[in-house]
Order: sequence, then C-alpha cells, then structure tokens
Amino acid sequence: MANRTDPLAKNIRGTNPQNLVEKILRSKIYQNTYWKEQCFGLTAETLVDKAMELDHLGGTFGGNRKPSPFICLVMKMLQIQPEKDIVVEFIKNEDYKYVRVLGAFYLRLTGTDIDIYRYLEPLYNDYRKLRRKLADGQYALTHVDEYIDELLTTDYSCDIALPRIKKRWILEQNQTLEPRRSALEDDFEEEEEKDENEPLATGLDDEHEKDYYRGGSPTRERDRDRRRDSHRYRWRTLNRDHDYGRDRDYDRDYDRDRDYDRERGRRDRDRDRDRDRHRLRDDKDYGRERNRERDRERDRRDRERGRRRSYSRSRSRSRDRKDRDDDCRRKHARSASPAQDEPKKKEKKEKKADGTDHPDPEIAEANRLRASLGLKPLNC
Repeated sequence: MANRTDPLAKNIRGTNPQNLVEKILRSKIYQNTYWKEQCFGLTAETLVDKAMELDHLGGTFGGNRKPSPFICLVMKMLQIQPEKDIVVEFIKNEDYKYVRVLGAFYLRLTGTDIDIYRYLEPLYNDYRKLRRKLADGQYALTHVDEYIDELLTTDYSCDIALPRIKKRWILEQNQTLEPRRSALEDDFEEEEEKDENEPLATGLDDEHEKDYYRGGSPTRERDRDRRRDSHRYRWRTLNRDHDYGRDRDYDRDYDRDRDYDRERGRRDRDRDRDRDRHRLRDDKDYGRERNRERDRERDRRDRERGRRRSYSRSRSRSRDRKDRDDDCRRKHARSASPAQDEPKKKEKKEKKADGTDHPDPEIAEANRLRASLGLKPLNC
C-alpha cells in the first residue's frame, strides 16, 4: 500500500508516473531505510520540509548501489503527483537551492516541452554551488546552471533515463515558444544608451553633424532604433546559433554513442562468431584426431594380427619343412637300408633253406643231419 501511486494521479506519457524510474531502481528505493522511515505518509505540504533538509543530490552510490535521499524524494513526488503550481514554486524558490533542483528534476520528468524550456532556462542565471554524490560515494562540486544544462541536453541523469524532448529551435519554428532572451541583453542596451548620452567630441564643425547628434534629431532617433533592432536581432541570432550549435553537438554526441554501440555490438558478434568458428574447428580437429587415433589403433591391431598370422604361418611352414625333412630322411634311410639288409636276408634265406632254424628242435636236428648227408631238409 505504501508503494502504490495515488489513485487520483494522472498517467504521465501514457504510463504510471512511477514507471518513469527503472524497475531495479524502484525496488532498491522501496527497500531503502530512508524511504521507509522518512518518506512514509508524506504529502505535498510535508514534502517541502524533507526537501529543505537535503544537502546533496545524486542517484545511487556504493557497491550495492544504495539510492540517495534526493532520488527517494523524486520517487515520492512521482507517487503523490503534486500540482503544477507547487512544482513551479519549488523551481522559483531562491532560498533553498536543493529544493529548486528537486522541482526542476521532477518537471523534467513529467512536464511538457514548452514548460520545461519556460521554467528551466531562467535557472541558467543561478550560479550557486551544489554537492553531487558520485557512484563511488565521493562528492563532487557542480553548479545549478551546469545541472540545468545537463537536464536539458542529456538523456540520463541521476541513474534515471530522461524522456526525450523536442529541440528548442523546432519549437521556435513552430511558433510555440518565444526566442530565448538572455539576461545580458538588458545590460547591452544600457551600455548603448550610456554611449549615446555621452557628450559629443569636440572638433565637429559640420552643422549637419551637430543637428544629427542633437538629442531631438529625428534622424538620430531613427538610426538609434535601427541600431537597437539590429543589435537585438543579432543577439537573438547568436542565442539561436548557440542553441542550434549545442543541439548539433548533442546530436553529434548521440550519433557517436550510437555508432560506438553499433560498432561494439558488431565487434561482439564478430567475437562470438570467431569463438564459434574456433569451437567448431576444435571440434573438427578433435573428431579428426579421434579418427586418426582410431585408424592408428586399427592399424596397430592389424599389424599385430598380421604378425601373429605370419608367426603361425612361419611355424606351420617350419613344421611343414621339418616334416618334409623327416620324410626325406626317412625315405633316404629306407632307400639305404635294403642294401645293408640283403646279406642278412640271404643268410636268413640260406638258413631257412637248410631248415636248421626250424622252430621244432627235432625237425631242426633232423635237417642238420640231412644237410650233412646232402639231403633236402624237411619242410614240416
């Protein structure tokens, strides 16, 4: 309930006034101690007392980006939405400079383009010093006119994105805003009048010149009016050129920042593309290395298998060779053995022919007797 916008508040630029502050900054403000203790229940009347107690301005500071009291009061003004007359009184307050800056910042967020230029440009003549709290918690010195120029020329202030406003020269061309009148223009006119009222230098003999420089000369009055008009026109032209040059510098800075962001985005995309390319290349190299390792392992297994095959083949070949040698040796031995066994066979045959080696001893004895008698042996 304490963080809701006033039900009677109107939408600003088509949205809830509190939505002009980013969501992260809003949540930090809602959790801040100053917001809970000092800003609870504030109204448009009691808000002035808290604004008079301000001693510096700023957005967020510190490592945890703690919001400053200035930005908390801006958030409270967006929540209760004070009337325009109260905001204008804030801006016209000359006694308290931080009250004036607070009203100017709120008007820059919620006001129209014409009101912003109409009420903030007179603050260029306020040269009082201001303390500004930076993001690191340190204080920096600035001035009211410098801060007003920041509100009118930049898109970001006190960690809040400012709404875009039209250029001043566009409003002047549309005749919705009068040309800016500098505070020094009156001083220039007074100097001109002093120069005109000075006594004329001696040595002017020409009667026409005496009449010309006489106070009531119509020619002199006409030339003085023409000179004043030309000076006023020249001063307005200088102001318009200054505003146009400032707007042009602002546009150039904005284009430079946009080009820098675009270039940085392009570099980031190129870096991501190169990273993806290197990753794909590494994946390909890794896959290629895996294939190479697989092929190397397959070759090693093939060589091992071939070595085993060759070893088994050599063993079988040596076994075959050994078998052949054994066969040859056996054949040779078989071919050589008959010649040696022939005498024995003959002897056996001879013995067998006598019949004396008959297994029956009686027949063998009988054959011996028969052999001694020259008879044939018994074949029984």
